[in-house]
Amino acid sequence: MLRHEFHPGKLVAGLSLLTVAVLYAGDVGGAWQAPWFVAAPLVMAGLLLAGVTAAIHGIRPRGAAQAHGHSRAGERQG
Repeated sequence: MLRHEFHPGKLVAGLSLLTVAVLYAGDVGGAWQAPWFVAAPLVMAGLLLAGVTAAIHGIRPRGAAQAHGHSRAGERQG
């Protein structure tokens, strides 16, 4: 049983920020050269994609949970 609700938008945002961190860690480590200006577009694109993902997740039907009269939090609708 899950202890919390899954939020795919937060997952996408975290992965995009982690990508930027790995990019600059590789630059500091000398593995490759990363220009200073690539962080802003990557972060903005990641946040945009996270917002779209969260919006899609928020509007899609819940399937079996709604068919049984349960909301997202597991409470009975009445």
